[in-house]
This record gives sequence, C-alpha cells and structure tokens, in this order.
Amino acid sequence: MDMTDTAQTAHLPQVTEPRNPGMALDLDWVHGAQANRSAIERRAATLPGRRSVKKEYQAAWLLKAISCIDLTTLAGDDTANRVRRLCAKARQPVHVDLLEALGVGGLTVGAVCVYHDMIAPAVDALEGSGIPVAAVSTGFPAGLSPFHLRVAEIGESVKAGAKEIDIVISRRHVLEGDWQALYDEMKTFREACGAAHVKAILATGELGTLRNVARASLVCMMAGADFIKTSTGKEAVNATLPVSLVMIRAIRDYHERTGYRIGYKPAGGISKAKDALTYLALIKEELGDRWLRPDLFRFGASSLLGDIERQLEHHVTGAYSAGYRHAIA
Repeated sequence: MDMTDTAQTAHLPQVTEPRNPGMALDLDWVHGAQANRSAIERRAATLPGRRSVKKEYQAAWLLKAISCIDLTTLAGDDTANRVRRLCAKARQPVHVDLLEALGVGGLTVGAVCVYHDMIAPAVDALEGSGIPVAAVSTGFPAGLSPFHLRVAEIGESVKAGAKEIDIVISRRHVLEGDWQALYDEMKTFREACGAAHVKAILATGELGTLRNVARASLVCMMAGADFIKTSTGKEAVNATLPVSLVMIRAIRDYHERTGYRIGYKPAGGISKAKDALTYLALIKEELGDRWLRPDLFRFGASSLLGDIERQLEHHVTGAYSAGYRHAIA
C-alpha cells in the first residue's frame, strides 16, 4: 500500500479542487435550513455499532485516518522544541518497522496546527516535507479581540508561512440571528487569508441548537470558507456525531447547489482509533469516497495518533504496547 499519492494531495483543497469563491448571502436558503434533533440523534446513534471494519481493512482505514490528522498543539506552555518534536512525528507518524510490516510508504499527517508564535519553528521543521502549517487565528479560542486585530493576525500568520488558517467566528452573530454580520465577518477573514486556505471554526457547543449549526455552516460556506470545523477544542462540548451529521449535510447541500466541495474538520474529544473509524464511515456514507481524502477531511487531534499507532502495532504483532511508547511530542 503506497501512501505517496495521498501525501501529495493531503494538503490544500484548492490544489485539487476549484476553490470555493463564495456567493451572495441567500437568506431564504439560510432561514429554510432546519434540523430535526430526534431524527439526527437516531441516525448518529446507529453508526458506531453498525459500521465496523476488522483486520487488514481496519488497518487500512486507520492509515487513512492518520493521513487526515491535523496534528495539533495549542497549549500555553508550547515551546519551539515541543513543536519541532511534533513536526518530526508528523513526518514519521508511525514507527518505520510497523509501516514496513504493513507494506506502506510515504505516509504523513495532513498538517501541523499551532498558535501564531509557533509557526516559524514548525515551518522550519517541516521544510521539504510537503506538510503545511495551520495556524489558529482571529483571537482563538474566544474570538473576542478587536476586529481589526483579528484580521491583522491572519495577515501576520500568512506572512510567517502558514498555509492554512483556522479562524473562529463570533458566536453572538449566530445566537442573535445576525446572518449578514456573520457573512461579512467570514468574507473579510477569507480575503485576509489570500492564497492560504481557511477553516471556519463554528464552536458548535456554544451555538445553542442544531438549527443554528446548520445555518452558520451555510453562511460560512457562502462567504468563501474552504473548510468548516466543529470546535476549537476548548469548549465544554466539542465534536459530536449529531453536530457532524448536520454540518456534513450542509456541505452536501452546498455542493449540490453550487458544484463546490467544502472540507470538513471535526475537532476536540476525538482521541480513540474507534472514534476515527466512526467518523470516516459517516463521511463515506453521507458525502462519498471523494471526501475521504485529506484535502477535504481532517481530524483536529493531538492524542488520536498515539492510539491509532497502538492499534496498528496490535494488528502487526498481536500485542498491545504501552502508551508511552507512542509519544507525540
């Protein structure tokens, strides 16, 4: 199994897809978006037990999951050396002996995600790898700093070498139903990103209802988002299957109406290999195989990779290793 082709397309969606140019805000479409919570929760509840893969098929799906990880460190005590170690793991996410046993080459993660101050060491450590640096921006995680500073922060991160920008929206615009304000904000952020691709973080755990999640998803895509992302990872509730189903169906609706494919990134709380398999199954069923590539799907995660590596070692050797043998950084 050669992952070289995956690695080459693991990065910016605009490299392999026509970039979403956005469109005029369509309030009729936005207001028409609804979410039947009970039906959504029933659909989501069936997935973990109904969709499972075993043996070599599971190993293949876990390797796919690795290629879709935004390997992340967003801690107040981040250091340049920690980021360099994380980047080394991004370049070689699974021990070489395991990859040889699995017949795999050329496997990397999708990106490395850091705060602005850590962009420089990440860019340096990833030079020549083809792995982009993603930077969280716009007053992450709350998004409550002055607007002109949030826009300036994007520009500084792009200038420092970030190829992807994860922005946070103003939750109040959603909670107040001010869709024009959200659209204008997102459009400004997209313009500030320039050639860098932009992931719109909705912070779904703070939006109140699934209907708000659906409407915010549509507005951000209309304003030109390349990806929509569930969470900062700092909220009390982060990525969930019901929220993911709502956002994925908004992506499908947008594609059917406009022809543009938007990426999806669940983030926060996804730490087990079995959870990664469930999300991949959901994407396959709702959006199809085209979205099962890193240019259109990412996991925002830090500890997920370690658990996946343990599962792959069990597949190869028949025994589980200690977690400390698969440290991330």
